[in-house]
Amino acid sequence: MTRREAIAGYISVSPWLIGFLLFTLGPILASVYFSFTQWTIVRSPEWVGLDNYVRMFTKDPLFWQALMVTTLFVLMSLPLKLACGLGLSLLLNLKVPGMNVYRTIFYIPAVISGVAVSLMWMWLLQPDTGVVNTLLSYIGIEGPGWFWDPKWALPSVALMSVWSVGGSAVIYLAGLQNIPPHLYEAAKIDGAGVWHSFWKITLPLLTPTLFFQLIVEMIGAFKVFTQAFVITQGGPLKATYFYLFYFYEEAFQNFNMGYASALALFLMIVIMAATVILNRTSRHW
Repeated sequence: MTRREAIAGYISVSPWLIGFLLFTLGPILASVYFSFTQWTIVRSPEWVGLDNYVRMFTKDPLFWQALMVTTLFVLMSLPLKLACGLGLSLLLNLKVPGMNVYRTIFYIPAVISGVAVSLMWMWLLQPDTGVVNTLLSYIGIEGPGWFWDPKWALPSVALMSVWSVGGSAVIYLAGLQNIPPHLYEAAKIDGAGVWHSFWKITLPLLTPTLFFQLIVEMIGAFKVFTQAFVITQGGPLKATYFYLFYFYEEAFQNFNMGYASALALFLMIVIMAATVILNRTSRHW
């Protein structure tokens, strides 16, 4: 019986396992090999050793520009999304009539196509005729250039990322509803207010959910691409020249597949290193 159960289990997971081997692990191993080659698709890969990595770290200013822009975006958007997601989940956890409808409304933006969202934000933040600057003009404020201003382009993309915060709010909501209600009742009897209960009960017991969201949102921030591709094309003045956008140009416009594989491998290492650091430091909070 144990053997039959094991066979049934392996059969059940075999579609995912085959897909993982063919479409995830296989391409990763192939990228590792191609990162040590010069390959332009039309020609066979030519082994060049560490040349791609030497070029990356010592001869390619665009690599450092893309890495800096992406890191700044992570530092801007990550705290913003974590705070907004937590705040929204606290509101969605209130016991008011029709709350299920509100939860659905706030979750919908998380499943809308990134291209459609980017086009919508282009219309909203257009400097001359956009909705946001038009509303600001009614109260005597001159709106910035948003995506078309080098100083505002990156903050604009970071602000735009808050649009999908409803998805993380649902995960926070699940964490909030797993907190035992009797803890709040005991705190209320002891005279604790709403703010004190949040700091002493809600936030400490929500740290596993916060940690999960921190990892997921960090990985998503490092992989930002659609906004730059649809809205700015990496501009203005390379202000939104994200790492994956640079990878896209090298791989699918310049067809430097070997160098692009090295770029992809380095990004994977950076994300893995950041994840390990967060794991090691999480024990302290």
